[in-house]
Amino acid sequence: MRFVVVSLILLVVLGALGLYVHRRASGLLGLRLRGRRVLACLLAAGVLAMISARLWRGVLPEGVLRGVVLVSSILSLGVLLSAALLAIVDLGHLIARLGRAALGRARAAARPADADVAHRPGEPGAREDGGDAGEPLSPQLAPLSPQRLAPPALPRRAFLANGAVGSAFLIGGGSAVYGALVGRHDYVIEEVAIPIPGLPRSLDGFTIVQLSDIHLGLFVGEPQMRAAEDLVRKARGDLVVMTGDLIDFNPMYAEHLGRLTRRLGPLAREGVAAIPGNHDHFAGIDAALDALERGGARVLSNRGSVVGGAGGAVALLGVDDVWARGRVPGGGPDLRRALADVPRDLPRVLLCHNPVFFPDAAGEVALQLSGHTHGGQVNPLVRPADLVLPHGYVAGLYKRGSAHLYINRGFGTAGPPARIGAPPEVSRIVLVAA
Repeated sequence: MRFVVVSLILLVVLGALGLYVHRRASGLLGLRLRGRRVLACLLAAGVLAMISARLWRGVLPEGVLRGVVLVSSILSLGVLLSAALLAIVDLGHLIARLGRAALGRARAAARPADADVAHRPGEPGAREDGGDAGEPLSPQLAPLSPQRLAPPALPRRAFLANGAVGSAFLIGGGSAVYGALVGRHDYVIEEVAIPIPGLPRSLDGFTIVQLSDIHLGLFVGEPQMRAAEDLVRKARGDLVVMTGDLIDFNPMYAEHLGRLTRRLGPLAREGVAAIPGNHDHFAGIDAALDALERGGARVLSNRGSVVGGAGGAVALLGVDDVWARGRVPGGGPDLRRALADVPRDLPRVLLCHNPVFFPDAAGEVALQLSGHTHGGQVNPLVRPADLVLPHGYVAGLYKRGSAHLYINRGFGTAGPPARIGAPPEVSRIVLVAA
């Protein structure tokens, strides 16, 4: 039911934007009826293919399905971005037109009253055609020349308007292609040092490498798993944590998750700890958690664990995703239950997929590591997620009281397989004694 509702919303939104883009593109290119129909079919096919892709899983070969989804996503994302830029262009045109109209009215009001009085025929200074004697004949009465038979040049204002519209299409379409073919593979390691009150001196510099929102599935397979492994190795962490949304919709990819977990374990002396996210619930939470456990990870779904030894330790806590609250029997974050597993006097680091839980946890933990937001994932010129996500938690480091929140932008993608202005990341979190 959820899939049907989301699909209908996408169909309506993308359909309306597609009509807008179709009209502007047809006008810019001067398309005739046949060209307009071809463009309409292309845009409609892109939208329908992207929305219905999930229904084709298991029907089409995975390689074919991947290609269809990639092309359709580029088309749909190009429509979305182009429509947003065209709206800005049209708004600018409207403001300019209103400004010219206001300026024209002001000039008309300031013009002397007798400036509009024309000479009457027969009066001095009048021509037989009613014009002033000093004026040249009107263009309509001037003899035609070969130059005048040439088509008129495009007026400067129309030329600039067409240039702005063309630029909107170029930037929107180009960004969609870049995000799908390059941006989603532009992996980076982000390093941040975070002070932890009460952290033992022996753990000063303890490093946590965070992977989040891997979305193992159609677009995250063996090549991306190798890239993740290489980045984690380069980050040289003491502990690897995986903060949810590890598989994408289909439980068949749980096998990939188990394999990746086994490969990451030896790269950190404290091994791997993991929690689930909302997509892990969508795919099948039992399959996801079982794959993690078989891969050797400490699964901390409303559980706690002690990291370190006799020389100093920190409490590592993990909670279930907030999406499961009220939807899954016994599901959802339970920080009290996790706290019961660890000594009360240890500094606490919490793994929680959704950063929206931070206001609830800030009084109990020194640091919360989250993901979920993908850093907005598609940020053309601006980051719309800043305006819509709760508390403005999108990416990077935030603080509430003495507690810190770090949000990883994620490694994979959800929705369109593209990233613009939000490169996929592996986080290197260095704990320092406060």
